[in-house]
Amino acid sequence: MSGVDLAAIRAAQQVLAGHTVDTPFLKSRTLSEITGAEVFLKFENHQFTASFKERGALNKLASLTVDEKRRGVIAASAGNHAQGVAHHATRLGIPSTIVMPAPTPNVKVDMTARHGARVVLHGESFDDAKAHALAQADSEGLAFVHPYDDEKVIAGQGTIALEMLAVHPDLDTMAIAVGGGGLISGMATAAKALKPDVEILGVESARFPSMYVALNGGAANFGPSTIAEGIAVKEPGRITREIAARLVDDILLVDEGDIEEAIVLLLEIEKTVVEGAGAAALAAMMKYPARFAGKKVGLVLCGGNIDPLMLAEIIQRGMVRSGRLSRLTVQIRDTPGALAKITAIIAASNANIAEVHHQRAFTNLPVQSAEVAFVLKTRNAAHVGQIVEQLGAAGFAARAYEFTE
Repeated sequence: MSGVDLAAIRAAQQVLAGHTVDTPFLKSRTLSEITGAEVFLKFENHQFTASFKERGALNKLASLTVDEKRRGVIAASAGNHAQGVAHHATRLGIPSTIVMPAPTPNVKVDMTARHGARVVLHGESFDDAKAHALAQADSEGLAFVHPYDDEKVIAGQGTIALEMLAVHPDLDTMAIAVGGGGLISGMATAAKALKPDVEILGVESARFPSMYVALNGGAANFGPSTIAEGIAVKEPGRITREIAARLVDDILLVDEGDIEEAIVLLLEIEKTVVEGAGAAALAAMMKYPARFAGKKVGLVLCGGNIDPLMLAEIIQRGMVRSGRLSRLTVQIRDTPGALAKITAIIAASNANIAEVHHQRAFTNLPVQSAEVAFVLKTRNAAHVGQIVEQLGAAGFAARAYEFTE
């Protein structure tokens, strides 16, 4: 069994005191109404590096010998562990090298370098980057700071559960994103020691179900990528797997669309920006409402480092899902005044036209006919249906675009 216990996590809390943020843990009235549970959000995206990862990184760095600190450290990360190690290593005067997968979002690469690390881009996945970092650690005599499978790192992450239960000791459930398992194993260790009946639920991307398969058996089918790249890990840690097998009650899988919707919900309702992994816990609540109904649930918003361009795309897709951004294709006779009649009907319905595309040549309609595609700002899906009906009543064949995952 691992040496991570409540005493180790309390010791980590002392190491972190004054150097990481005791982040807010607040009830969301609106999300509680939507989900039918009492929802409490732990805003780890409010850490200086916008992620919980700096907790474990600092606890590990503080445990190094004087000689290890002098020679420097190396880490492999998709971004958040990288920033945590880089920030606290620089603060402590420790040289740091971070190996990141080549597809890592630019915002994470740039921020890691800004925190003072030497950044090396290598491979297409975390596993590629990890193998390269381990080889470089051996060749250069650097201390490897593992992102999750290290007792000091796990203990640092477990301090989150101490803070949550100090504020709301009556929690029934904690929902926690899972990649390699450092966060959930640390939190489960602390939470179960303080409150043995608390339910610990992990959440993974269905495209990277590594811990789910490790605990439940079967073969993992990994997707090519996920918007929750922070938890895109193909193999959980040895230590974390052992702890999770003892203390985690279940692992829930969520799809890409679930994560996207949760990101938009948190932005709209809580006015907070999270990355894909940071929205995973809420995505699980939205996908499996019966698992959480009537319970007091603590969700960890574990990170907020999302590429702005990706966020913009997710917001736009969210508007399409909700019917607030819609596309109508209308068939018309290509005669003077026809387009004006359609736009008048749209205006009378109180929708706003964002784009118009007029197509004569690339269509199977008869000559002197055309298709016009309108991108509209609308209230919801019902509003879109009303516009289609009004156009039909005026003699225009119209169809609305239907969003599919």
